[in-house]
Amino acid sequence: MKTVFTTGEAAKVCKVSQQTIIRCFDSGQLKGFRVPGSRFRRIPREQLYKFMKENSIPTDALESGRRKALVVDDDEELVELISDALEADGRFEIRTANNGFDAGMMVKEYRPDVIVLDVMLPDINGKEVCQRVRSDSTLDDTRIVCISGMVEQDKIGELIDSGANVFLQKPFEVDQLVETLCRELDIEPTPP
Repeated sequence: MKTVFTTGEAAKVCKVSQQTIIRCFDSGQLKGFRVPGSRFRRIPREQLYKFMKENSIPTDALESGRRKALVVDDDEELVELISDALEADGRFEIRTANNGFDAGMMVKEYRPDVIVLDVMLPDINGKEVCQRVRSDSTLDDTRIVCISGMVEQDKIGELIDSGANVFLQKPFEVDQLVETLCRELDIEPTPP
């Protein structure tokens, strides 16, 4: 569990902009410290918790310590399989969507740490979803893992250029997906 947060991480937990956190830090509303020899601000967990309580910000994101995953695929069985695997891992909070429109709405409200995105959705393609996520600077830290049965290298390159972080070929082992998510989020993989 994290004990010290950067301003970006604190902003994500509080669901506010990084600028808001910096302003609160600089005004003394949010206590923390600067990294010696730099201008970087750091906020200890207990100070962030106190700040959230004082400002009526729900503390569930801080308390659970779980990473938010959004699984987007129109194959409901696969969504269930992935959700079950992430649930069993215990370090993820999961939401799902079956099309690009719902995914877009959910990304804005849920602000996931990682999106598992099927490239071939019924209403909008994965490339467009990647571009929309990347056009929102508050989602800069959100990792996008694209999944698809397509194998054309140029299409995979286009997805990466559009903002996807990783591409996984279907079919894949669910354990492989969980490992990929852990790697993307800098979470220790669970021992086998």
